[in-house]
Amino acid sequence: MPIIITAFERSPDGGKGLARDTRVRWALEEVGQPYEVRLVSFRAMKEPAHMGLHPFGQIPTYEEGDLALFETGGIVFHLAERYAGLLPADANARARAITWMFAAVNTVEPAILELVTVRFLEGDKPWSKERLPLVADRIRDRLGQLSARLGDADWLDGAFSAGDLMMASVILRLRASGILDEFPNLAAYIARSEARPAYKRAFAAQLAINAGNPPAG
Repeated sequence: MPIIITAFERSPDGGKGLARDTRVRWALEEVGQPYEVRLVSFRAMKEPAHMGLHPFGQIPTYEEGDLALFETGGIVFHLAERYAGLLPADANARARAITWMFAAVNTVEPAILELVTVRFLEGDKPWSKERLPLVADRIRDRLGQLSARLGDADWLDGAFSAGDLMMASVILRLRASGILDEFPNLAAYIARSEARPAYKRAFAAQLAINAGNPPAG
């Protein structure tokens, strides 16, 4: 049965690779698995057919035969376990790679998403200007810790893994903020990630859809 994922019919970022389907596309490209994409509108995401796949009415979803999954971390983990290419063979290295996957979405991403909330959803609130520097400093604290751990290595733990895929997907969202530039080794880490052929194919596929369906507004 073909693998089918869902993606925004019109991505809010216009195809810059920030929508979460990019993570799943990237993982599929890394493990060499073909897939199909079903585009959904914002309205369709809240309708029963899609809510049956994703109880929170978001994207992406993943279907393969009678298996249906949601949440990018869970989908990428499934792909990494089922297909070779994203997890090391050594048991201890494998466990560390999985730990980095969780660190990306549980420890690093929440502060980054908070920055998005302050800037775009709460920008007109009276407390926004005071809150923004506090949120940015929390991000700097996390990036400082991550930067120290990465050091001058290419990847977080030996060879590229699903841990790097998830971590890079999370922190590349900071490029527009300028915060990432304060950590040269992390900026280089993102550049290496985006230079991977699998990432380039995933990015191009998402961009092509959005080029034909520009975001509203």
